[in-house]
Amino acid sequence: MTSAQTGEAWVMEVLNGHPIRSVNAFRMHPDLLIKLCGELETNYGLQSTDKMSTFEMVGIFMYTLALGLSNRDVMERFQRSGETISRAFHEVLKAIIGRDKGFQGLARNIIRPKDPTFQLVPPQIMNDKRYMPYFKDCIGCIDGTHIRACITESQQLPYIGRKGVPTFNVMATCDFDMCFTYVSVGWEGSAHDTRVFMHSIQNKSMNFPQPPEGRYYLVDKGYPDRKGYLVPYPKTRYHQSQFQKEPPNNMQEAFNRSHSSLRSYIERSFGILKKRFHILSEMPRFSVQTQIDVITATFALHNYIRTNSQEDIMFAIIDEHPNYIPRDELNDVNNHDIRTEGLFEGRRNEMKQVRNNIATSIWNDRH
Repeated sequence: MTSAQTGEAWVMEVLNGHPIRSVNAFRMHPDLLIKLCGELETNYGLQSTDKMSTFEMVGIFMYTLALGLSNRDVMERFQRSGETISRAFHEVLKAIIGRDKGFQGLARNIIRPKDPTFQLVPPQIMNDKRYMPYFKDCIGCIDGTHIRACITESQQLPYIGRKGVPTFNVMATCDFDMCFTYVSVGWEGSAHDTRVFMHSIQNKSMNFPQPPEGRYYLVDKGYPDRKGYLVPYPKTRYHQSQFQKEPPNNMQEAFNRSHSSLRSYIERSFGILKKRFHILSEMPRFSVQTQIDVITATFALHNYIRTNSQEDIMFAIIDEHPNYIPRDELNDVNNHDIRTEGLFEGRRNEMKQVRNNIATSIWNDRH
């Protein structure tokens, strides 16, 4: 881009060109980015100014998220001052998070269950003989992931967890369309997964989508064994790679293989989120609160793209290859903190009968 070409001209050039250019620059099909601009204007208070259109504002925001760039790098691309870039970025962030102007924010409206009463069997279970009827009462998956934090050296210690670098410990739930239905952001990387989980489900102010009676989430062995949360059998083969050479030998292994396969929806959701938004691995020097808001915004945009675009290249790859988990999240699969034994004695029998019934059915039906 020459110095004579304005940021808005470049954004419009990309949007009017081949869709791949828009995907590379903004991680979004051009038609969808145009639709997002309209929605942020109409429903979430984003306004153009005399100096900048909402198209350029959203372009700046998405370009920063997509590539994880510093303010200086974005200045070069858009030929704007650092102050102008920062102002535009935060205006879009406010529209998504919803902190002022009386607007609720896109994130709150889109990070939630599509079926809030959880009465319907998800079609991904209903139409798959691997899961139906065994997991017909399953409403989603829960897992945690670590997202890189940019913290000053003097304040880093609480943020350094199992990865040895400053991170946020983020917990989320997702449905089987790979949309996130809840996200807890802001915990330091050293926070125990169980602590994050218990804070979410026990505090009404967190608005966690609780499982109704008879329904449950799938969770891995790092989470408490309690009513509404179905864990795999302990000390038993679990991950799909462990069954490649030898199929399950008993009902416990058969259950674990199915549980792992179905729970991979959230691993794949995290993986595509991180592949799309490089800012999650290269966080700029924002304030801690802004970093938390940025992470929440990426979850909201992930859902927005999934819900509104049938042409998204990244989701198409995932849909066509149901066993594929993007590499970044594969590295996290076996890394969960499992120090939950003994913490919830007296509650650990809540779901054992459910698990045994499912395991018996799977094993009997296949032998």
